[in-house]
Amino acid sequence: MNLLFLGDIVGKPGMQAVVRLLPELRGELRLDAVVANAENAADGSGLTVAQYKRLLAAGVDCITMGDHIYRRSELVPTLQKGRRIVKPANYPADAPGCTWTTFRAACGTEVAVFSLLGRVFMRPVDCPFAAADRVLAEIPDSVRVRFCDIHAEATSDKQLLGRHLDGRVAVAVGTHTHVPTADARILPRGTAYQTDAGMSGPYESIIGRSISRVTQTTLTFEPTHFYVATEDVRLCGILVEIDTETGLARRIERFERPVPKSP
Repeated sequence: MNLLFLGDIVGKPGMQAVVRLLPELRGELRLDAVVANAENAADGSGLTVAQYKRLLAAGVDCITMGDHIYRRSELVPTLQKGRRIVKPANYPADAPGCTWTTFRAACGTEVAVFSLLGRVFMRPVDCPFAAADRVLAEIPDSVRVRFCDIHAEATSDKQLLGRHLDGRVAVAVGTHTHVPTADARILPRGTAYQTDAGMSGPYESIIGRSISRVTQTTLTFEPTHFYVATEDVRLCGILVEIDTETGLARRIERFERPVPKSP
């Protein structure tokens, strides 16, 4: 099966790009499954219910989030009852949302999805290694294809979690830093890994935000609102070929698609 993961969708430019391009990409790339991180979709922070519905309608099968998951309180009921969106598995048990979920890909294969929040330079959370072990023990053995979004700041955090998951999931991919890394590879035991998938949004920016606003605050310490930038919009992520019998990856490649400007 062919699975496309789209890194952090940032603001209106990222949302418009996904909605505009994904329906055609599903056919062009013969995609069986699409997973996307959407924690920055709502003006750069959080996700609205309307955006959640638009992403599903555009062809996203499952949505992962991160540390901005609760920035839009309207999303909480969707998190509580939704089966196509997950919270970080190492969040407290009482935090709204599912720690893992499954969906059926176009090829008929059931896919399990979960995410983990890193601990280096991030807010205090439970151990992601223990959470991963717990989730993997809960997922039925019949669900062989398993996907993990590692939402973390430090590359070391992501690499350690990738090695911890090697051979136990089909894909372990990093998000959060919005800059695509050049280390897409199959780990020794068969897991497709990349330290950061990059963002789906405006690259003429500082990780998605207005360059002038970020520069002004950095130089003067004067607080300003960091608007989402608008130029050089791209979809970024990874494209993975998965063996549905073994639940392991056969091939991984970085995915990047510039978004043409509307006429």
